[in-house]
Amino acid sequence: MTHPAGPDAPIVISCGEPAGIGPEVAAKAWAALGSTMPLLWIGDPRHLPPDTPYRIVTQVEQAQGPCPDALPVLARDLGGRLRHGTPDPVHAQGVIAAISDGVALVQAGEARAICTAPISKAALIDGADFAYPGHTEYLAALAGDVPVVMMLACAALRVVPATIHIPLQDVPQALTAQVLRDTLRITHAALMQEFGIIAPRIAVAGLNPHAGENGKMGREEIETIAPLLDAMRGEGLTLIGPLPADTMFHAAARAGYDAAVCMFHDQALIPIKTIDFAGGVNVTLGLPFVRTSPDHGTAFGIAGLGVADATSMIAALGMARDMADARLRGGAVASGGSFSGQMKS
Repeated sequence: MTHPAGPDAPIVISCGEPAGIGPEVAAKAWAALGSTMPLLWIGDPRHLPPDTPYRIVTQVEQAQGPCPDALPVLARDLGGRLRHGTPDPVHAQGVIAAISDGVALVQAGEARAICTAPISKAALIDGADFAYPGHTEYLAALAGDVPVVMMLACAALRVVPATIHIPLQDVPQALTAQVLRDTLRITHAALMQEFGIIAPRIAVAGLNPHAGENGKMGREEIETIAPLLDAMRGEGLTLIGPLPADTMFHAAARAGYDAAVCMFHDQALIPIKTIDFAGGVNVTLGLPFVRTSPDHGTAFGIAGLGVADATSMIAALGMARDMADARLRGGAVASGGSFSGQMKS
């Protein structure tokens, strides 16, 4: 069971893949936020940019409160040597441990949330036989194999794909009523608990063009999606749809809902990456603790050059703080309200 930490407790940043841009964007995010936000980086301090002021701590209590002068570091010796752009398998076990250690601190109530820097799944498999497709599945396992969904969020839009990394031809079979029901329930609960929205409005995309055009372009909307939405409306959820996906993401449409649940990966991610490519945040919903991540990868091609854009990491840390605040106060307190994570159209 996770015990919520107070506002002076730090947000943990796991190091991610050292050969990528994770350490750089973490350092840049600390430079932008450290004067107002408690932070704690877990990793090998040798992997931080050489001009990063840091101080090694041995207990989380030493990282409480804002950290304007130096980034608090819970140091780990990952061994090997750093070659930007080329992962060293020797680092793999330490990268994994930085995630699990960060989660343990949040679950123990010593830290407020975890923000994970990008990992290289191939490097973790090669170096440590990592058994998970990515962060999301590993975090769900650390939490006790709880059901989770992925949300991508920015100031103007929140999207949740009901199916994620599968071929498009497999989506209709994977998109069962149970999958969609679980996705909607987890999304609804998270919007209340972690985004401070007392009566969430969720727009639901159809699977087919024009949401099936009354069965002329596919029957999934008639046979699966619409009946499920009707049943869940009877449970008190405010669900809009199924909607044609090509008309639900312009500004006027976005003003009518708090999050959009989409049927497959690109249907959800294309609009948010078009609206805010640099500032999107990956959020795992359904965990008993707050987890965010920048919505980009390791960017090996620019690692070590000092040119990485930290906008998404900064946004991920700000969202983690806001979500932790909402959990601490017990979730939604007012419809819309002044909650800083509220979506802006």
